[in-house]
Amino acid sequence: MTERRESIHGSWSGRLAFVLAATGSAVGLGNIWKFPYIAGENGGGAFVLVYLACIAVIGIPIMMAEVMLGRRGRQSPINTMRSLAKEAGASPAWRWLGWAGVLAGFLILSYYSVIAGWALAYVFRAAAGTFTGATAEGIASIFEQLTGDPERLLAWHTLFMVMTMIVVARGVRGGLEQAVRWLVPALFVLLIMLDGYALASGAFDQGLEFLFTPDFSRISANGVLIAMGHAFFTLSLGMGAIMVYGSYLPERASIARSSITIALLDTLVALLAGMAIFPIVFANGLEPGSGAGLIFQTLPIAFGHMPGGALFGTLFFLLLVFAAWTSAISLIEPAVAWLVENKGMTRVCASVYAGIATWGFGLLSIFSFNAWADFKPLSFIPIFENYTIFKLLDYLTANIMLPLGGLFIALFSAWVMKRSDSVQELDMGDGAGYVVWHLLVCYVTPVAVLVVFLNVTGIVNFARLFGLGE
Repeated sequence: MTERRESIHGSWSGRLAFVLAATGSAVGLGNIWKFPYIAGENGGGAFVLVYLACIAVIGIPIMMAEVMLGRRGRQSPINTMRSLAKEAGASPAWRWLGWAGVLAGFLILSYYSVIAGWALAYVFRAAAGTFTGATAEGIASIFEQLTGDPERLLAWHTLFMVMTMIVVARGVRGGLEQAVRWLVPALFVLLIMLDGYALASGAFDQGLEFLFTPDFSRISANGVLIAMGHAFFTLSLGMGAIMVYGSYLPERASIARSSITIALLDTLVALLAGMAIFPIVFANGLEPGSGAGLIFQTLPIAFGHMPGGALFGTLFFLLLVFAAWTSAISLIEPAVAWLVENKGMTRVCASVYAGIATWGFGLLSIFSFNAWADFKPLSFIPIFENYTIFKLLDYLTANIMLPLGGLFIALFSAWVMKRSDSVQELDMGDGAGYVVWHLLVCYVTPVAVLVVFLNVTGIVNFARLFGLGE
């Protein structure tokens, strides 16, 4: 039996704290906007069933693997992978898996903070009654004025990053745990309040039918792949966040039960969001498939023309801020942990350094919405000819770095790590539960993730890249 390591950063007070923290990491803007939207586009209830199957086959096994690696290593993802590779007698090159996760989290937070800044701005606009009685053109103008003004975006981006750094600087129990103990329950309370409001909108049944009635004629092979991809991305896998949170997990806590609980709570948030959003959209005769504008352009129209719209609009955007905040603290934590371990910094100093670096890189995304909107750095490549810096960062992280990270986590856990070590860490014995998990991460999950990766990066796009297609 290998000697147990101890984290120098401390640990969660118990399993509940870890579940809340990991749920907060998983729950983000994608749950509240993207899941309802893509579910509506791909067969409603049929899509939900496929998505749940993908959570079970892809999401939960990889989450268990990533938490297991984190708890076994008890360090930042970089140092964890270095230590575990040495323990398994494998190549030290596996440390680059940790580096890739930390880098992915850094890049995602750099632009995620900008979008979270929009939500912060809309909290105050909704509370001030800015949307009340506004036309579609008026709402569009508000959004364009916000994104077209780099100084405003910079102010909101800065405020959100400061909020994130304050939490992380306070440590595991004093900062991360205290924040999620308040923010995650508050997030659920706000969702339930919004669902209650949607129930009284007069279109609740229509919203439920749109979201949950299976229509298998509308679920294509591409829809199945979209469900698989979203199941993977929504759980924050492959970006170091779950691994570093797992390093703070007490030994007595069950990794399997914790992972299943997190996946269920994450899915519940997505479903509750759909139940809140679609009835409001239908009650106001709006278009449910309005893409990215659903949050910042379509819903404000609804809030501006419904009784109590200012109050519930404020609550909705506050919900978005809470979701983004709990995700942001997990995205920056791997980098902070590495700076403390390798550079001898205090948590406060490490949080400031990591926060300033992320904030500075976020300027690229800010300017891509205004001053540099016409700057397409990879326009000489056909598939990226219309991609701004913001779109490139989103594509690189979501479509390449995260799937590859998840794939290699599964491969390391199943094929490199000693079976006796994974049996010991998962504490499931060597019975049916462990056998099922091991089979999934050995064969099923890597193949499924590879299929998703090839789909989202686009075989057709690679063909276009070499001039072989339209």
